[in-house]
Amino acid sequence: MCLDQSSWDCLQKDTEALPPSFPEAPQVFWVQEQPKTPSPEDKSICCRASGHLRKVHCANGHTFRSKRFSKHANCAVCSDPTGGFGCKAYKCMHCKILVHKKCHALVRVPCKHHTLHDECTMPINQVSMALDPKQEVVSPNPKSHVGMQAIDDENETNTGEENGRPLCSSALKDFDFLRVLGRGSYGKVLLARHKTTDHLYAMKVVRKDDENLIRLQVEKQILEKSLNHPYLVGLHSCIETPTRFFFILDYISGGDLTYHLQQFGIFPKAHVRFYSGEISLAIKFLHEHEILHRDLKLENLLLDVDGHIKITDYNLCKAGLKAGEKTNTFCGTLSYLAPEIIRGESYGFSVDWWNLGTVMFEMMVGEPPYPFADSPKNSDLNTYKVLQSMLEREVNIPHHLSVEARSILKGLLKKEPEVRLGCHPQRGFIDIKEHPFFNNLDWNMMGKQQVPPPFKTSIGTEFRIENFDPEFTNEPVQLTPDDSYFMNNALLDFGFWLTKLLFMIRLNDEAISFYQVCKHIPFVAWRHIPDFFIYYTGK
Repeated sequence: MCLDQSSWDCLQKDTEALPPSFPEAPQVFWVQEQPKTPSPEDKSICCRASGHLRKVHCANGHTFRSKRFSKHANCAVCSDPTGGFGCKAYKCMHCKILVHKKCHALVRVPCKHHTLHDECTMPINQVSMALDPKQEVVSPNPKSHVGMQAIDDENETNTGEENGRPLCSSALKDFDFLRVLGRGSYGKVLLARHKTTDHLYAMKVVRKDDENLIRLQVEKQILEKSLNHPYLVGLHSCIETPTRFFFILDYISGGDLTYHLQQFGIFPKAHVRFYSGEISLAIKFLHEHEILHRDLKLENLLLDVDGHIKITDYNLCKAGLKAGEKTNTFCGTLSYLAPEIIRGESYGFSVDWWNLGTVMFEMMVGEPPYPFADSPKNSDLNTYKVLQSMLEREVNIPHHLSVEARSILKGLLKKEPEVRLGCHPQRGFIDIKEHPFFNNLDWNMMGKQQVPPPFKTSIGTEFRIENFDPEFTNEPVQLTPDDSYFMNNALLDFGFWLTKLLFMIRLNDEAISFYQVCKHIPFVAWRHIPDFFIYYTGK
């Protein structure tokens, strides 16, 4: 819905005249704004072009705009801080009141009854702001991350400075960068040591031209939820600079399962049972918290110093997916794609159980059930043939595996998600726990991380890098020079560019863009940004 100026003036008069009671439902409008000249009293950022559309949310006389804060400003309803990277808040255009997105419909006081400054650090009377005066007021969360500069409006790109100060770049000076631990489509993972505490951390460095803001926000939220689970990598803190995002994560020094599988060839049955049990519990936790991982593979399964599993890399996760709901984004890693994704169907949590089956098959056999050839000759044609075989050919499970192992692989690798193991709408995870492959496994002790691991990684050197690929650890520790174009247009132009692609994947030294995986649709070469994963857009 688009309103002209006269209609918008009438709308404002109507909303300001509303009584101080909760309306039936907050309304959302797309307002066409005209460019204006900024004044010293007006700190808002002007529209970049005439006719720019901004979404406003009308509730109880307030006209809210989306705003992302990182300073210590409190929500006027629940009093929790609105700050922190990825925390979206709403600010009224008139009275400047600040509330969370989830709280804006609960504001009881009409517009212009309160006037709050952007940098207010003290909450107002929560009882007067609540819909119900008897409503319980939630205390502020002491673990919320604060301290970064405010980023005004959802459609504006941060320039990296506010009031002449660099955006949190000084926090990077607290760390020494020691080694490169890995590299992928997202950027690099560095081993960093805090200068004051001498603690070691894994620092994931993401250039703003390699990720869009929404995906990073989702990843940070999932990292924060993962803090309370023993088999998920958690977030220590995060830093934003004008050109990069830095996720400071727990340092898991045991290496990934790809590295260890290369040393073993194949894992013994006891190893597979132990690792897949811990992975299953982590998947169950993610699904209970409405998170679909979508990229479970050996490279994203780490071992800690004691030999326990840690799942990492939430780059392709889908958050907010409730039981029974589905999404349709085409994304993942080719060897691990579930058939329903390849067919272009909507899918739910079933794809994570397919990925678990692929991981278990790889641990038992030494290669994925549908391996891709590394030959550069006709690589696009070979890729298409493998994808077709994943839809048409049944998995060839070796006969030397035990009956229980063959049974669970067949159950997890069923092509129809309705009959796949772990996907029953009522039983779900119970079918996994009660499968004969996991006989004699104490799930209660495993949930408490009390089952002894079958293998403990070797730790010898000062930085504990023995379990990482020397190809990475021998690299010089340096950040890629910034591209001035992407520095200035990272969150606008790059995000627009991504919408033109369905997904990309790195094949040899070039990135291939697939517009559709079906017959008679050619693969289009795209050499601009090589990528290890399938890049995705949409939900």
